[in-house]
Amino acid sequence: MKKIATWTALALATSLAGCTGAGTSNRSLESVHQPVVRNAIYQFDVAAANGGLPPSEQGRLQGWLDAIGVGYGDRIAIEDPSVYGHAEAQATIRAMVERRGLLLSDTAPVTTGEVPADSLRIVVTRASASVPGCPDWSTKSSINFNNATSSNYGCATNSNLAAMVADPNDLIKGATDTRNDTAAATRPVRTYREKTQTGASGTLKAADTTSGGGQ
Repeated sequence: MKKIATWTALALATSLAGCTGAGTSNRSLESVHQPVVRNAIYQFDVAAANGGLPPSEQGRLQGWLDAIGVGYGDRIAIEDPSVYGHAEAQATIRAMVERRGLLLSDTAPVTTGEVPADSLRIVVTRASASVPGCPDWSTKSSINFNNATSSNYGCATNSNLAAMVADPNDLIKGATDTRNDTAAATRPVRTYREKTQTGASGTLKAADTTSGGGQ
């Protein structure tokens, strides 16, 4: 009963804070305008013949990829429910994707419906990030008696971050590198230390300081 009462009080406090307006209630340095990440999933089924992908199906897939504008930032995966897998068809699809400068993901997200027999499903996941409610100039007056941040505080920074991040999902959970490659980590330092310094040979050419005026 105590927990229910606590959560109810928090809910009321949140709703009241929203009614007072962001520009008059937020007294912290954390912006109330945060990026929102949305993921859209597109799926397309192609029929495999004798383990491979016929030219007609390749044309259909190529047209679909063009229609949805597959490009940088999209994640592409193959769902193959076959017991033995269609290795040749998967290789063809992988080559089509690589020609677009993209790579296939190892895992495919959950999709709707079952994949037809002797078919493969290509799944494209597209993430986008935006900051709703920005710009926010709801606070008209510059007089601030509550020592609160402006209603538009954080809109520019977070909107730019949402627009520039390579993978919007990194805003939810940062990317992790499980390779633990110490050689890659120390390569820049080693290169800096071992590279011959500029001018070590003593053959530096003096800069030409002659003015461009007529002589």
